[in-house]
Amino acid sequence: MPFCNLIIILLPVLMPSQEVISSSGTFSGDAYAADLIQRRQRSEFQSDIKGTLYTAIKKNPDLIPSILTLALNDVMTYDKASKSGGPNGSIRFSSEISRPENKGLSSALNLLEDAKKEIDSYSKGGPIAYADLIQCAAQSALKNTFLASAIRKCGGNEEKGSLLYTAYGSNGQWGLFDKTFGRTDAQEPDPEGRVPQWDKASVQEMKDKFKAVGFGPRQLAVMSAFLGPDQKATEDLLATDPEVAPWVQKYQRSRETVSQTDYEVDLITTLTKLSCLGQQINYEAYTYPVKKIELSKLKL
Repeated sequence: MPFCNLIIILLPVLMPSQEVISSSGTFSGDAYAADLIQRRQRSEFQSDIKGTLYTAIKKNPDLIPSILTLALNDVMTYDKASKSGGPNGSIRFSSEISRPENKGLSSALNLLEDAKKEIDSYSKGGPIAYADLIQCAAQSALKNTFLASAIRKCGGNEEKGSLLYTAYGSNGQWGLFDKTFGRTDAQEPDPEGRVPQWDKASVQEMKDKFKAVGFGPRQLAVMSAFLGPDQKATEDLLATDPEVAPWVQKYQRSRETVSQTDYEVDLITTLTKLSCLGQQINYEAYTYPVKKIELSKLKL
């Protein structure tokens, strides 16, 4: 039987009846339109946030290591057994930011507090959660480092470096991270004793902590920039461990290439997974009602 004839025979089965379409079309159409509007609202808000954070961080590149550690330490309060803690913005509380493991991170938090004021001033869907702000700041900090690396590979030429990053960089890998937008803020500090002092921890202690939240030597190695102000010193320490060393070497080789693909993709993937531990993402966060237009009143 010709394929086109088979389609004609199956059409009554494949297509809903006119009665079903008539009864549900308006509802489904409205729901679909509302979903599109909300997605666009969130996307536009995220784009503005990225611009604000990128500009703030570009003016303060010395704070990039602290911003990365701030984001990691907010995540690492996650307790798998009780499903408590995690990237919930609790690190903003004075009693938590003042803990030994967060020493030196106050300046990074202050920078984000200033950025938050600007972001909240133009937000139409309510103030940004600290939980989102801190993880989005880590994203912007990484993008700054990726771009800076591309510029260095072009002899310091910013225009050529930007072109290199656009052509070979990892911008297209951030899609899933951008969807995990709508975290809920904690209303009190997370329990103490859950986050190591990275600069004093042994590699085994670091491995144990990453394992406790569901990650291994590979993810520990790729997150080296988050573990202190001196990435090279951190990697030298990590390389003394036979389980972590091969991954350290892999990512060091990757950073020497034009695209840094293995390093950037694995880093983005790991940050994305870490940044939503224990969170139930609210996909309607930051959306707002729009004024309906009555078509019947429009003058054509």
